[in-house]
Amino acid sequence: MVDEKVSEERTSVEAGEQCETAEDEVGEDLPRKPFVRGSDPRVATCRGKLQNRRSKLNQEINKELRLRAGAENLFKATTNKKLKETVALELSFVNSNLQLLKEQLAELNSSVELYQSDSTNAVMPMIPLGLKETKEIDFREPFKDFILEHYSEDANNYEDAIADFMDTRQAMRTPLRDSTGIGLLFRYYNQLYYVERRFFPPDRSLGIYFEWFDSLTGVPSCQRTVAFEKACVLFNMGAIYTQIGAKQDRSTAKGLDSAVDNFLRAAGTFRYIHENFTNAPSMDLGPEILEMLVQLMLAQARECLLEKLQLQSEENRSIDICLDLAQEAAELAECYAHVHELISHDSVHDYAPYSWISLTQVKREFYTSLAHCHVASGVLHKDAGKMSSTTKDTLQFLHVQSDSTQLDIRNPKDANERRLLGRAHLREALVLQEECQRQHRMCRELKGKHALAAVLRQSHKKALQGYTSTDTEDDFSDMLDPPKVQPATKFQLSLTPPDFAQFRVNDLFRGLGPIAIFSAKRHWSAPRLVQLHRGRTIDGFGFSVRGDAPVIVAIVEPGSLAEFGGVKEGDFIVSIGDKDVKWASHEELVSLIKNAGDSLSLKLVTPMDRNYLKTTKSNQSKGSVSTHSSSSGVSSGMSSPSGSMAQHNHNNSKRLMHWNPFKRNHSASREGKDFFENVILR
Repeated sequence: MVDEKVSEERTSVEAGEQCETAEDEVGEDLPRKPFVRGSDPRVATCRGKLQNRRSKLNQEINKELRLRAGAENLFKATTNKKLKETVALELSFVNSNLQLLKEQLAELNSSVELYQSDSTNAVMPMIPLGLKETKEIDFREPFKDFILEHYSEDANNYEDAIADFMDTRQAMRTPLRDSTGIGLLFRYYNQLYYVERRFFPPDRSLGIYFEWFDSLTGVPSCQRTVAFEKACVLFNMGAIYTQIGAKQDRSTAKGLDSAVDNFLRAAGTFRYIHENFTNAPSMDLGPEILEMLVQLMLAQARECLLEKLQLQSEENRSIDICLDLAQEAAELAECYAHVHELISHDSVHDYAPYSWISLTQVKREFYTSLAHCHVASGVLHKDAGKMSSTTKDTLQFLHVQSDSTQLDIRNPKDANERRLLGRAHLREALVLQEECQRQHRMCRELKGKHALAAVLRQSHKKALQGYTSTDTEDDFSDMLDPPKVQPATKFQLSLTPPDFAQFRVNDLFRGLGPIAIFSAKRHWSAPRLVQLHRGRTIDGFGFSVRGDAPVIVAIVEPGSLAEFGGVKEGDFIVSIGDKDVKWASHEELVSLIKNAGDSLSLKLVTPMDRNYLKTTKSNQSKGSVSTHSSSSGVSSGMSSPSGSMAQHNHNNSKRLMHWNPFKRNHSASREGKDFFENVILR
């Protein structure tokens, strides 16, 4: 383990966890879905092998980090000169091994071709992300101890629930790289909502640590907060979206649409992490890297849209379409220029794989050259002599006038100017294509990317053919630079945030009670048993209830059986006899009380950190009647018992003060019965 203090700052919990099951939905029964398991690690797929290598590298990096931490401590502690020299030599070996391991991990992150489509067509490769690795955690003992201590329940009743949660987490470590894997991660994430509120109090720790390895550096990070676990799960969701997007067949419109959707979902997931989780100890969850990933996914989505435009207009491409493609390509080049700027930042450059930096630079130059090619295609089009006024305005807008521009032709007036302008754009495209090929050769990781090499060769060949086909006798004007292409787009991309409501889950620990009341941050007394026995002359037990799930004791009559038995106003009724009633509705609990006969056995708990009747009492002072349960926020659909009692006390205070529950009094008995029914049965 790395010998350094683990940050215990709690990451900010998501603002308005939109679909993570709201409090008013907590008690709702959902249809149980079949358990979804992760991928089988024995299946030797290419991506599985890659992830296994990543896992082994993470373990080796962790081992070397421990050795380095121990050697550094020994170097600081010893005063023996010879020992210091030996430790310094060992440190140099460890640092060298760490550098080699990180280079191997960077090479794994550069293995983009394994995630690409199986199509034989040459397409520009996309950049996917590898998954974060985590260690297995045993929740049995901490959860069972907390259930016994905090909830005062038999922890053995929840062994299956704990096992289900652990199985889900184990499966989540190796998700399938498809929609099934995404669903598994979403379900585990939503289950964390319940688990965090049930078992992780804000004032102490259960001794559970979540350890995850950085996807870019392999360095382990460890925290006690569930928020860190959530952020890492979300990161893996975004990573799988990138892998699904890169795997699509981009030679078809359907495949391109799916790729755009997945890249936008990945961008939305990374933006959600960026906005809702802070102070993460892992570098790949840092704000700078997350922002770079968002912009990278947006650029790749825009790249797919450009490819779709080119695919749809391949057979019949008019001048206007050529100019539109030129502006879209220039816009895409600007996007990759922005990504390259972000990825070259000091806080990102040292952690991002070098192949990513080189590929974004290649794409920036490539799509700038493609923009010049499309402008040349439009200017040299067979119908270019019959351009409409709208097309001429577009051409005028498209050419940016700058100080470096030497060819002062933005809107050609005749065939000769069109030829000069078209050849200038083609020549600029050739220069940029050659720069792309040079950068491709300079990067060791990119040299082996055959699909990328094929795309660059084809584009260079096409631009060269267009340039030579318009060749005439040498002219000095052929050496002039063309105007720059103005970037513009007709596509407004919107990020797709995680849709938590799509994968709703059951609370595995529902038996502990409504989570709004029975949670780790709430405190209540130990359950106490109250047994009430009434004689035949006594009507009612002397208390009234209100609300649902759980039902709360609203009023205890002075001198009644309930008061003598120890029932208090504000108590929650958790069981009647042997039946657990924490989730019971008002009507169900009243029915159980009526069916109990003359003997009633209650198990009660008293809230210690909040008075749930306070709101009702304040409403009484204003003369209002509350019809809502303060515990669950769900309307009970009945008159408030406290409101009825308040009126009864005002008119009959003297009679109530001297009422003896053990003395047979027909009028008082009849009146008590009417009151009980009014309060409880309504």
